[in-house]
Amino acid sequence: MVSRRRLGRQFGWLWAAYAVSAYGSGLGFGALPLIAVLVLHASPAEVSALSAVGPAVGALIAVPLAPWVEFRRKRPVMIAMDLVRCAAMATVPLAYAFGRLGFVHLLVVSAVVAAAKIAFGAASGSYLKALVRPEDLLVANSRFESTNWSSIAVGPPLGGAAIGLFGPVVTVLADAVSYLLSALGVTAIRGREEAPRTGERNPGRAGGLLDGWRHIAGDPELRALHLNNMLVSGLIMATEPLLAVLLLRQLHFPPWQYALAFAAPCLGGLLGSRLAPRVVARHGRHRVLRTVGALRAVWLIGLVLVRPGAVGLVTVMAVELAIIVNMSLYTPVLATYRLERTPAHLVARTLTAWSIGQQAAIALCTALGGLLADLTGPRTALAAAGLLILATPLLLPRPGRTPQPEPEPAPSRT
Repeated sequence: MVSRRRLGRQFGWLWAAYAVSAYGSGLGFGALPLIAVLVLHASPAEVSALSAVGPAVGALIAVPLAPWVEFRRKRPVMIAMDLVRCAAMATVPLAYAFGRLGFVHLLVVSAVVAAAKIAFGAASGSYLKALVRPEDLLVANSRFESTNWSSIAVGPPLGGAAIGLFGPVVTVLADAVSYLLSALGVTAIRGREEAPRTGERNPGRAGGLLDGWRHIAGDPELRALHLNNMLVSGLIMATEPLLAVLLLRQLHFPPWQYALAFAAPCLGGLLGSRLAPRVVARHGRHRVLRTVGALRAVWLIGLVLVRPGAVGLVTVMAVELAIIVNMSLYTPVLATYRLERTPAHLVARTLTAWSIGQQAAIALCTALGGLLADLTGPRTALAAAGLLILATPLLLPRPGRTPQPEPEPAPSRT
């Protein structure tokens, strides 16, 4: 079967490295804001700043990193970014142990980790395109996606239990160790990686910082998909703090039910991601992008209907499950299509531009959603997000409007 295709030992090490860091991040999910609340007694404004400003600053730091990543061998970049994240996260339990932990420290760690994550993602995407055959890209991306969702389903509940047993910084330490193990996994990949080739006279020029955005803007289909992805991701992520206020403060859900409402539906991500290669093989990529891309946007409005008690819990879980199944099916198809439409010498800069745009959209939508909730209440803000997202399918490209990408020669796997 397509989803069971063997992709080789080198991909296996890359997948293992991704998995260990994903599960480490799952254990440490939300750890920095939690430490800010429990240890530093931060105000709501400070916690919001840590969740939004830190990643936004990290995205700005990642802008000049894009050409640097593009024109270097990708494995050393991935190892370096893992080690940077390991070192940054390890400073938190160290400072806590010596009584020197402060809010600015957490903000700096959040920004550094966000920047390194973007750079790592750009390098790994470029490396994946060179590592596996073009016909195997979708299978590879679907495996990464299934790992991501399983880590989100398992990690946060285990992380919460670990914090209760061992203290507030234990999951941060686990996350730091996971990056170290990821670096070791990437190091274990055998074979010589060829140095990137480029026809650019000065690849480090200032204008090269914008080449990723130029490529996205110049490709009508990528441009439409990027705009759609920014809005969908931004509006969905903006509902998380709104739901926290609605469920925990207004509807008085116990914390374990709140965690269950988000963790259990993530198992649907395993279903969607594993089905992606088969669905594309049967219905075609463009139909999947348009149909599933639209389906992932129609469920969010259902969160307005949440009520107290078991019925409300089931409502949240059903809405989240429907969104996640469609998101997990759509995302690997989009990731594969994006790699196929991007020349090898632009992959890192394009992926960096894509990640920065998505991060900026999430930060903006989250800030606007919080402002609207302060003025009108969380349920009204949820309704606004649910209605706005219904218009996003109009941004999805129509098939046949743009030429298909020229096939690139098969990569060398030495």
